[in-house]
Amino acid sequence: MTKLTPSPATATATRIAAGEDRTQYDAFSMLLHWITVLLVLAQFGLAHTWGFAPKPTRHLMIVGHMSFGILLSAVLIVRIGWRLLPGHQSPAAGAGWIELAAKAVHYVLYALLVGEAVLGFVLRWSGNESMSFFGVPIPSPFAPTSKATHQAIGEAHDLVGWAIIVIAAAHAAAALFHHYVLRDDVLKRMLPGKPGDA
Repeated sequence: MTKLTPSPATATATRIAAGEDRTQYDAFSMLLHWITVLLVLAQFGLAHTWGFAPKPTRHLMIVGHMSFGILLSAVLIVRIGWRLLPGHQSPAAGAGWIELAAKAVHYVLYALLVGEAVLGFVLRWSGNESMSFFGVPIPSPFAPTSKATHQAIGEAHDLVGWAIIVIAAAHAAAALFHHYVLRDDVLKRMLPGKPGDA
């Protein structure tokens, strides 16, 4: 199949949205990335479907949401720590604004994910309720807040969650566009094997 030649604007936009800073990823980074994807999807799915479930099931879904949230927090800590260690990320092939903007997409997603995790803990604790890790309670380290503050935290948690989904969806769509339309190696950088493999 002939490789399409997109307009410069289209190629630039999709490179930025895909976070394509031409970095090669190691196997552990790939594993952490895909675990993050699965946990984020599970979190979003649970949060937006437990309202339709009967009470016993809804309680289990809420506990699952908190438990997966704690797991996601741990994965994020490991991911950030791993990326900070030398030798786990190759430098970008260029230092132009496109590479910087693409890298910024990653940093924005990291910031939103960390913020969402913090808001999740604070939301639960601000309502004078314990977090739960598969049924093991984690009590609040601070006194409950006012109802208005608790509601505001809940709204922020919801908004950040939607922001993560929207940006991550654009990120994924851009990577798929590169893979299936432009037929380059952007998506393959986060898959097993060498980017140039068929």
